[in-house]
Amino acid sequence: MKRLVIIMAFFAIGFGAMAQSVSDATIAKRENRRGMVLKEWNTAAGDKRAFLDRVTTYDAMGRKIEEIEYASYGQKWRVVSEYPENSDISAKVVREIEYNDRDKVVRIRKFEYDEDGSKVRQLNYYPNGKLESVKTYEYVPK
Repeated sequence: MKRLVIIMAFFAIGFGAMAQSVSDATIAKRENRRGMVLKEWNTAAGDKRAFLDRVTTYDAMGRKIEEIEYASYGQKWRVVSEYPENSDISAKVVREIEYNDRDKVVRIRKFEYDEDGSKVRQLNYYPNGKLESVKTYEYVPK
């Protein structure tokens, strides 16, 4: 029994350290993207002309605030991400607003997290505010 408690404590400490290092890696990645606009270009096989595929915009803290996907006719969709007011660089997105090719709202997603920062629920709403669906996340250890 004592051995089992020691093993469980070891794993708890190890997983806590892993979670912290993931968080540190995320923060480092965000710091590198401060104020950046990332443009992704695509080229069809056999064609030399590149076309704009996606544009991702990051805020002054390096958090993704907008992502736009393009097609040959122009914008396919756009998603705007929102974070808690007065939050720091480690804050998680709390709401996303999805727009169609005509820049009309088609869906609003709200996210809920547990105390360790893991996403637990995603609530999907129609533009009129009516709840469309709920997605729950279950984390199963190996």
